[in-house]
Amino acid sequence: MAESAVAFLLEKLGNLVIQEASIFGQVEVQVRLLCNELQWMHLFLREAGATRTYNNRLRLWMNQIRDAAYDAEDVIDEFMFKVERHRHRRLDILKLLKLLPTWVSFADKLPFVHELDARISDINVKIEKILSNKGRYGVENPAASDAWNNAFTVEERRERRAPVVIEEEDVVGMTDEVEAVKTGLIGGAEQREVVAILGMGGLGKTTLAKKVYNDPDVKQHFGCHAWVYVSQKYIMRELLLEVIRLVMPLVDAERSRISMMAEEELGRKLSHYLKKMEKYLIVLDDIWSFEIWRVLSSYFPESGKRSRVLITTRNREIALHARAWRLELNHLNQQESWELFLRKTFQVRRRTEGVCPEELRNLGWNIASRCGGLPLAIVVLGGLLSRKEKTRSSWERVLQGIEWHLDQGPESCLGILALSYNDLPYYLKSCFLYCGIFPKDHKIKVRNLINLWVAEGFIEKRGKQTMEDIAQDYLEELIHRSMIQVARRKSDGAVKSCYINHLLRDLATSEAQDSNFFEVYEKINFTSPTSIRRLTIHQNHNISQNLRTSRLRSLICSSTYIEQKTFTSLLELKLLTVLDLPRPNEEDHHFTTLPEEIGDLCHLKYLCLQGWKIRSTLPLSIGRLVNLQTLDLQHSEIKSIPSTIWKLHQLRHLYGSPNMIVSESMMHRCLTDSHSGVVDKLTDLQTLYLRSGSWLQNGRLQKLIQLRKLKLYGRFNNFSELYPPNLMNLELKNTWLSEDPIVILGRLQNLRVLKLMSFAYVGKELVLPSGGFPKLEQLKLDWLHALEKLQVRIGAMPGLHILQINKCCKMKRLPDGLLRLKNLQRLELNNMVRELIEDLGTKEGEGWDRIRFISLIDQDLDH
Repeated sequence: MAESAVAFLLEKLGNLVIQEASIFGQVEVQVRLLCNELQWMHLFLREAGATRTYNNRLRLWMNQIRDAAYDAEDVIDEFMFKVERHRHRRLDILKLLKLLPTWVSFADKLPFVHELDARISDINVKIEKILSNKGRYGVENPAASDAWNNAFTVEERRERRAPVVIEEEDVVGMTDEVEAVKTGLIGGAEQREVVAILGMGGLGKTTLAKKVYNDPDVKQHFGCHAWVYVSQKYIMRELLLEVIRLVMPLVDAERSRISMMAEEELGRKLSHYLKKMEKYLIVLDDIWSFEIWRVLSSYFPESGKRSRVLITTRNREIALHARAWRLELNHLNQQESWELFLRKTFQVRRRTEGVCPEELRNLGWNIASRCGGLPLAIVVLGGLLSRKEKTRSSWERVLQGIEWHLDQGPESCLGILALSYNDLPYYLKSCFLYCGIFPKDHKIKVRNLINLWVAEGFIEKRGKQTMEDIAQDYLEELIHRSMIQVARRKSDGAVKSCYINHLLRDLATSEAQDSNFFEVYEKINFTSPTSIRRLTIHQNHNISQNLRTSRLRSLICSSTYIEQKTFTSLLELKLLTVLDLPRPNEEDHHFTTLPEEIGDLCHLKYLCLQGWKIRSTLPLSIGRLVNLQTLDLQHSEIKSIPSTIWKLHQLRHLYGSPNMIVSESMMHRCLTDSHSGVVDKLTDLQTLYLRSGSWLQNGRLQKLIQLRKLKLYGRFNNFSELYPPNLMNLELKNTWLSEDPIVILGRLQNLRVLKLMSFAYVGKELVLPSGGFPKLEQLKLDWLHALEKLQVRIGAMPGLHILQINKCCKMKRLPDGLLRLKNLQRLELNNMVRELIEDLGTKEGEGWDRIRFISLIDQDLDH
């Protein structure tokens, strides 16, 4: 990940030179020299990082560049920390004395500038030595290596392919898949069609395709057929030659003449021949790029004779681009994994009952489970155990060293999975590795993951898109490439949570540790100060005091609690960017407030204190976290946050809890400029969960044009001026509105989700007006105890997909105009009165049959 470290440093330098021109102008020569070297290194590293290198010299050289980039980042951030701390101390003195302007002059910064100049100069010398070592020690140029790899013919690359394969007789749990692919090939339309088998590496895509390709029915159906292995390292002309040699009967003279043809001539000859065939089947195994499909498919003619192309790929986007019928392979379940494990370990083909000695059964089950349902990994370990003694000690050694056994060189299991990692664009590699920071089997909340990616600086700017939208695109691409799996989707189809397969997580952890990207606390030794950048803690620990002397940037703790003394020690990590902590120990009665020193973490961009039991206010110093982007206080008992929160002009996401208010002390009102601390200054704010209060006055939310998601708790006034223009998701709870809010809300042209929850509205009728909510997809009404009637006027909510009505116990009839919702896909009626459910059952007509078909009813009320 050296290229990511260099890219991040380049961006940081560029931003700081603009923001702090008065400072960096004094060290311009050294900064410009550093930037020039970094730009060249970044280009080289992007090429070198395209493969998982097993070249020790190249890896060492890349690691030294990465460490130099980290050193430079530390120098800059330490300098900015000192300047910021000095500025705040001076401001505090001047404010109390009511003296002089409150800025810090350049003269105050001069000692820091001299130190910065000297330290950047030292780093430039260090980088120059690293660059000279490249030639001195013969570090290979990755571009030259690529040229060597590309020189292989199709036959040579086929011979070099990894020897670890899943034999056809080892296919477990794929009976339905085989029949589905056969049907896709033999049945279907007259025109040429494409069938795609999708899935991550090692799931058995090629094995399944071979089983279908060699099926007698398939062989008989297609008079002309060819199997071509494509891979990442392909040469188009060689692929076309391979297809021609397989489908066309050629004498020696013709073979010699064809071997001299150019690519386009070969393509025309192939196309002309296939047009004459009654029907053909071409298998393209292991396609990685859109380009290869675009070119090859142009030579496969639309014969109108039910010809087929079967492709295997790890990338769903390629199948979509080819407009293919798609079959996506799943991981084996535990029983299927065990079955395959027994077959490979004990070399049996059919019956596996009783082949495993009872004393090895639990050990074997654990080994098979560690493979995460990936057939390739089971085949590798089963083959290994088949050659070992069938004893507990022998199998225990394999279990203890399982990661080592799966990661022995480029032809190992993890080496094969690493092909997918290598194929990632450089900007996705950091995002993928970051998923390994979470515990095994952890369901990762996509919202949190995206906010963490943004805070870590992984997301590159792209036009006018928000960083979060770009991060969402990154996530979808990783899903399409089978690097991340979907755990749960929202009602609108968006991904709510995801997870990473066991072995891919092992790959991510291995790569991360090799590149010093992150470390797992349980696997490191704190006998001396450490240079770890990111640290994840999965179990309860007393965090080492040595962390205080480290240059840690991110700390993500998944343990169940953290003690006050531990938290206090974390505040000495002055360069922290991410601090993601669980609730503190409930038995720690001394943990009653957050220290003022939290405001010293001026580089902090992400702060999560979900579930904290502190029953007091956040300190005023929270307003000094000028770089903070995400503040997550959900499910905590923090009573209030100070109005200094409105000084955090880079804040993008503020997640509060229903009982949390914004407080403003008398001292703060006296010392603060009245115009510096209001919510409408947070122009980057996209998410806001908070209890209503005076901060809502004067229509301030309407000025937040970036605000996309809003949750408001508690009563408030001036409802008509409340909402920002680009809001997409709105939830109101315990607001006790007596006037129908729909009149105002219906004007929100971009609103997709609306939830009125727990006494949000206390009127008897809601009217959805004609033309209102043009983009609304989901409407939820929950615990509106006074609501008796819901009307849907003509033209209201034309795109509504989901309507949820829960515990509205005075509603006795279905909504008037329900049949007008032509795009409705789901109607949920939970805990509603019997009369309403009976009303649904007695309605007659085709439209009501459709409504009943899409209805989900959960009735607990007995009145």
